[in-house]
Amino acid sequence: MRPVARAGVRDYVLLTKPRIIELLLVTTIPVMFAAARGWVPLRLLVCTVIGGTLAAASANVFNCVLDRDIDAAMRRTAHRGTASGVVGVSQAVSFATSLGLASVALLGVFVNWLSAALALAAIVAYVGGYTVLLKRRTASNIVWGGVAGCFPVLIGWAAVNGSISAAALALFLVVFFWTPPHYWPLSIKFADDYNAAGVPMLGAVASGPTVARAVVRYTWATVAVSLSYAPLAGAGAVYWVVASAAGVWFLWEAYRLRARAGEPAAAMRVFHASISYLTLVFIAVGVDAFVR
Repeated sequence: MRPVARAGVRDYVLLTKPRIIELLLVTTIPVMFAAARGWVPLRLLVCTVIGGTLAAASANVFNCVLDRDIDAAMRRTAHRGTASGVVGVSQAVSFATSLGLASVALLGVFVNWLSAALALAAIVAYVGGYTVLLKRRTASNIVWGGVAGCFPVLIGWAAVNGSISAAALALFLVVFFWTPPHYWPLSIKFADDYNAAGVPMLGAVASGPTVARAVVRYTWATVAVSLSYAPLAGAGAVYWVVASAAGVWFLWEAYRLRARAGEPAAAMRVFHASISYLTLVFIAVGVDAFVR
């Protein structure tokens, strides 16, 4: 174990889980274009993206602090600084707190206070709701804990309009229903890790067929809600075509997982397909605003 004093910038950056933040930005930016029905002022876009990034980073670092025992027991997360001891708890807490305060201040002063409040709510939901209350206690942890990952949609919409519309709530629900069929296949792949850490992820505690059936149900809900966005936002042909085609593909992979009784190889196909699906749908949200 390296001494805490040797912790470098990279160790702190990894605590923010950059790959997760990238996915959150995929939902935020197109939603801002949709809310504006076209171009967004550059200053507003930059401030919102930076503020949202800081909020997500703060939540992720707090998560790494609270889950350092879990991370240390899992091969794919044992390298994190808080799990290995490279980054001390007090340093990580100070880092997370600074990121969170910077996020709220930046959004409040340079965007609006509704987006700032939503960013704070996202941090509280992820840290308090998911990490503290749900993750170690129930196999439904990612269902309700995933709410925190839906907030970037609302933050982006609120940044532009200063309010939340029915169309924004529909996109919120897209991410909400998408989260389980995104994470449950991953928990099938890493079931041994989750069991070793004592985390009751559905893919680790339920049979493959049970998980596969749940993935199919939530995938249907995801696709249905994604299509409901079109009439609520007055979306055009671009969105209808992309959301429908991507939805058929996502469902195909979900049913393929069910046909294969939840085997790990098929599960990872669903995992990767889920990322592509969400990216395509939200890109369509943004592009459709320009076409219209």
